[in-house]
Amino acid sequence: MKRVNPVTRGILFLMGDEKRQRITIPILAVLISLIVSSIVLLVMGKNPFEAFASFLQGSGVIPKRAYGAKQNMFTDFLGLVDAWTPMLFASLAVAVAMRAGYFNIGVSGQMLLSGFIATVAVGYAETLPAAVAKPLVVLIGLVTGAVVAAFIGFLKTKWNINEVVSAIMLNYIIRYVVSFFVKTAINNPNTRQSWPVSEASRLTLQDVEIGGLKMDIPLGIILAVVAVILVQFMFSKMKLGFELRAIGGNPIASKYAGINVGRSTILVMALSGALAGLAGVTYYLGYYGSIQPDVLISTGFDAIAVCILGNSNPIGIIFSSLLISVIDKGSTYLQSSIGVRAEIASLITGLILLFSACGAFFAYLINRSRQREEDTKNLAAGRQAGGKEAQA
Repeated sequence: MKRVNPVTRGILFLMGDEKRQRITIPILAVLISLIVSSIVLLVMGKNPFEAFASFLQGSGVIPKRAYGAKQNMFTDFLGLVDAWTPMLFASLAVAVAMRAGYFNIGVSGQMLLSGFIATVAVGYAETLPAAVAKPLVVLIGLVTGAVVAAFIGFLKTKWNINEVVSAIMLNYIIRYVVSFFVKTAINNPNTRQSWPVSEASRLTLQDVEIGGLKMDIPLGIILAVVAVILVQFMFSKMKLGFELRAIGGNPIASKYAGINVGRSTILVMALSGALAGLAGVTYYLGYYGSIQPDVLISTGFDAIAVCILGNSNPIGIIFSSLLISVIDKGSTYLQSSIGVRAEIASLITGLILLFSACGAFFAYLINRSRQREEDTKNLAAGRQAGGKEAQA
């Protein structure tokens, strides 16, 4: 039997056991993607270290060489947090559904519909004070997303319609229906988008001057942190979290164990949709402030790979979604500072998401190599014991 070489042994030691691999495999995926991205940048004649530093500078993680008036690293970082908030909500939405073995691929559609209804119902109500408008926006987003996703769960439970198929179809329906109303009823002829929502209803405080700095303050990040804590508590401490894990492992056995699979399916999809709705209002009535017709943003689709990179764990999702947001937010500065087109940032993001999706394959390779090492040790021990018996 082929012996395991020292390099492989070192890799197996670093990767650790299955519990440790929940952290080490995502790190490995990110490192591989950064290595491949570095090769691409070198082929373009650019310094990879300068490129990666530009991402951090553009997102406010490390300081730039110069800033505009009333701007500094902190204002850039608040912009990052503003962009990160919808991604964090969307990734949590995917994680909740995935815990029960379902793919909520309709997050982007649920975001769009939630943002549209909140915009029409509250965003243009100039007479509503902020103390009423902002909580109402959150409530509408939460309920709208929950209803759409619960409908997907109902179709799955009632007629066994695959949730991926129904979610994709609803994405198309929502996209074109919302685009029709944006173009015909609330279109701004100058921007070809919907009219901006009122400041009272917006979940990001725009151009707030504090200490000589002009900054955008994202209020939704408070809700996002609370959502992370609640989802983590549900997964680890609540009966519902156990039921979701059981359904995700084996729905047939769960049914025979007394779990109401149909009710739980609708409930988990409703919870997932509620988080997607919060992602929608923090994007369309927070970070962005208006709606583009004929556009279904990629946040809901990227969130699937971000969730996988974070092992569907709320704490892991914090770091994985932040990483993707840093790259996305820093792409503009990448282009202006070292002359690399912003599309390269999308390439790097795609590589990270691609290799993160290969996590199960990495785990298979690691476990196969570890099993080979164990077999080699057992064979050597058997030969040694056989030699002793022969000498006796």
